[in-house]
Amino acid sequence: MRLSLILAAAPLALLAACSGGDDAADQDAAIDPATGEALSEDLASDPDLARGSEGNAALGGSGSGSLPRIDTSPEAIEAARDRAYEMIGGEDALRRPGQPRELAGTDNVTAAMRQAAQAAVEPGGQDCAARVGYTTAWAAKLPGAFPVYPRASTQEAAGTDEGACNLRIVTFRTPVPLDEVLAFYTTRAQAAGFGSEYVRASGDNILSGTKGRSAYVVYGRRLPEGLTEIDLVTSMQ
Repeated sequence: MRLSLILAAAPLALLAACSGGDDAADQDAAIDPATGEALSEDLASDPDLARGSEGNAALGGSGSGSLPRIDTSPEAIEAARDRAYEMIGGEDALRRPGQPRELAGTDNVTAAMRQAAQAAVEPGGQDCAARVGYTTAWAAKLPGAFPVYPRASTQEAAGTDEGACNLRIVTFRTPVPLDEVLAFYTTRAQAAGFGSEYVRASGDNILSGTKGRSAYVVYGRRLPEGLTEIDLVTSMQ
C-alpha cells in the first residue's frame, strides 16, 4: 500500500476531520520527486534493514527505484523467526493476539486507532501528516518497541519529527506468516506497556493500542504471492 494512501486511510483518515484541510491534495504535494530513489537508500544503521538495501544495490536500486527480491526459502523464514524470538526473550515469551473481532459498516475504527490519528495532529495544533518526509531512513527511526520485523524488506517509509510531531509510517514485507508477525508486535507492545486490540476490517488484520498519548497501529495482510505485508503506524508523545 502506498504511504500516501495510508495517510488518507483509517485511522489516519480522521486527520481530515481534525485538521480541516484537504489531506489528499496535501499528501500528493508532499511527495518528494526523488522518492523512488530515496526508497533505495542504504540503511547502515540497522543490520536487518541494511541487508535489504544491499539487495537493492544488487538489482541496480540506487537510481532505478527497484526493491530487493525477498528470500522466501525455509532457511530465510527460520532465520527471521529466530531473530524475532531473540528480540522478545525467547519463543516462550511470544504472546498471540487471539481471534480478531470483526468490524463492519461504520464501526471501522477502534479507540486506539482513533487516538493514533488524533495524536498525529493534536500536539501544538500541528498537522503532522502534512509534514512527513518520504525516505526509507524513517524505518530505522521507529520507536524501540516497534521495529521493522527482523529481516523484512522495507517497501516505503515516511515520518516527521518537526515541532511536537513524532509520526512514523512504514510498509514492509516478509515471508513469515501473518499470525507470527502480529504475535511479535503483540508481545513487543505488551512488554512496553501498551494495550492491544485485534480486529479485522476492510480485508486487513489490525492490531492497535495506546499508552498515554502514544499509539501504534499495525495493518497486516497476506499477499497472493505468499508474502506478509505490514503497514506500521506509530505516534509517540
